[in-house]
Amino acid sequence: MKTSHPDKVFYPGDGLTKGDVVEYYRAVANVMLPHLRGRPLTLRRFPDGIGEQGWFQKHPGEHFPDSIRVERVPRRGGGTDEYVVCEDAETLAYLANQGTVEFHVWLSTVDAPERPDRLVLDLDPPEGTPVAELRAVARRIRDHYERAGLTAFVQATGGRGFHVLAPLDAKSDTEVVLELSRALADRVAAADPDRLTTAQRKEKRGDRIFLDANRNGYAQTVVAPYSLRARPGAAAATPLDWRELGKAAPDGWALGKERQRLARKEDPWRNLDEHAGSAEQALKGLT
Repeated sequence: MKTSHPDKVFYPGDGLTKGDVVEYYRAVANVMLPHLRGRPLTLRRFPDGIGEQGWFQKHPGEHFPDSIRVERVPRRGGGTDEYVVCEDAETLAYLANQGTVEFHVWLSTVDAPERPDRLVLDLDPPEGTPVAELRAVARRIRDHYERAGLTAFVQATGGRGFHVLAPLDAKSDTEVVLELSRALADRVAAADPDRLTTAQRKEKRGDRIFLDANRNGYAQTVVAPYSLRARPGAAAATPLDWRELGKAAPDGWALGKERQRLARKEDPWRNLDEHAGSAEQALKGLT
């Protein structure tokens, strides 16, 4: 597939073009696709670059070719909605050529949408939070996961915070996983209430780091590993080894740096599913 308008500027402050974005996704397809396959996608599209208005696209347009996998997923309250599912490098490049800068995935698959195989807590800090503090909180979350019998993985989001994720065995329904994620967030926040909060309303958070468990609800999404972010700097969401966290910044891997990283390092999340744990057993361990 030939990239249309490859010289169109997509990151004005960084001099990066649409061609750069499409080529990035071609380059990372092998490591990114295992984290996309089988999952409903939400696309964040910026056909004229991040300096112009973009939008979230949950449901595919009629112009998408038949080669793009589209699946119907049940909607809470009845009915179904169509979602794109990215299965191959050609689809990834096509979506990037359509102006998709960010890829967001469900925590469950189209085959079992009500049984998540991922749990995630999102660290959402206020402006000015020292990165060392974010790292310390990520490690605390890891410790709580491990005490509950879950294996923790960490990702630099490419934005302001980190994700701490645990793979699940997809045997528990969404409500159990959501209850577990909220219980874990509450426990972490209760140990440091002056700096951490689970308050939903922003005005109640003050200058505290918000531990967001809401992404574990039905049809909610998280940014996909290796997705670029529509922010100045063109940072990518980057799975990390825990030993890397001590020097990691949430937005520490810009487009070019990410490609260099993957040329010398395997995906730290490549064996994620081998560590799948039980949400029900973890929840029982907390009560």
